Amino acid sequence: MRINTNTAAMNTYSQLTSANASKSSSLAKLSSGLRINKAGDDAAGLAISEKMKNQISGMTQASRNAQDGISLIQTAEGALSETHSILNRMRDLTVQSKNGTNTDEDTSAIQKEMDSLSSEIGRIAKDTEFNSKSLLNGGTEGSSFTFQIGANAGQEVSLDIKDMTTTGLGLSDSTTVAAKAAVDLNTATKAADAATTAKTATAANVTTAAAALAADDGLDADITAGLIAADATATALDTKAGEEVTKTGDALTAATDFQTANAGNLELVHVSKLKVANTVDSEGNVVGEKLTAADYDKVIETIDSAIKSVSEERANLGATQNRLDHTVSNLATTKENLSEANSRITDVDMAEEMMSFTKSNILSQASTAMLAQANQMPQGVLQLLQ
Repeated sequence: MRINTNTAAMNTYSQLTSANASKSSSLAKLSSGLRINKAGDDAAGLAISEKMKNQISGMTQASRNAQDGISLIQTAEGALSETHSILNRMRDLTVQSKNGTNTDEDTSAIQKEMDSLSSEIGRIAKDTEFNSKSLLNGGTEGSSFTFQIGANAGQEVSLDIKDMTTTGLGLSDSTTVAAKAAVDLNTATKAADAATTAKTATAANVTTAAAALAADDGLDADITAGLIAADATATALDTKAGEEVTKTGDALTAATDFQTANAGNLELVHVSKLKVANTVDSEGNVVGEKLTAADYDKVIETIDSAIKSVSEERANLGATQNRLDHTVSNLATTKENLSEANSRITDVDMAEEMMSFTKSNILSQASTAMLAQANQMPQGVLQLLQ
């Protein structure tokens, strides 16, 4: 019998240490719910799990990105929906104004609404924004957006929105459908001094007229119909050798120094380009020439073209929105399956681990009891020494 080395106690202590370590590991897993609490628990599983966690986290953010993109598209599409309504109203007004039963007052009222609606299209395009980004007022290049819809590089969707302002739609700020207030008279040649901006035939004050004119040769000056009016006949113009102008569509030629009738005053105005009305009534007010059927058809064609552009852009937005909707659904499915796979690696099976803990706990208690017995074994030597 040996007393210096208690082999039985040492072996029992080793088993107790192992049982306590197993019990401690089970307690950590049961308390955290994780199978891998440190790299030593499963080194390979930890590396795989961390990569999966990055993918899951990236997909969560990608889903938010796609949903933000859908919100942006819905904002733009809502604005274009109103633009569609406005264009449909403008088309109705154009068709209405073409009817021969309308008086001048009727067509004037129609024109005012047309101008207002056209301005509203421009305002909608200018003011529609998402997170301070302009959506419909992108200029000739349009507006471009990129949505990151995946957790990895290169997983993105691009969206280009065309210029939806009145310019982009081919509409002027004032789409004329009621009456032509003026026709263009363009200078063919001008020998007079370009610095001369106005000449007075009588004592009438021409300050207002002169202020609206361009002093330099070749520059354009538009005079509103209420300011300057003229007859569309050569006899109402002050002809002068060497200074000729032509009216588009007519053979009329006259000097650039025009004698105009305005509220009883006679004025001579010198400009390189001047808009003057065809007809002046007895009161001196401008009565513009009426639009022809072809003119109305051209306006309708212009509005139809704008409606087509808006329809195409709404279809483009709708297609991209549907794509992002499918993207969100796909990300949700992928995230679910990837999370499930990651769970099998990292999450502990509580029932199985509880079985392991119970086993380790019993072994720990048994080892403790046996260690006490093993420690008593050397005391048998005392009997031999008596």
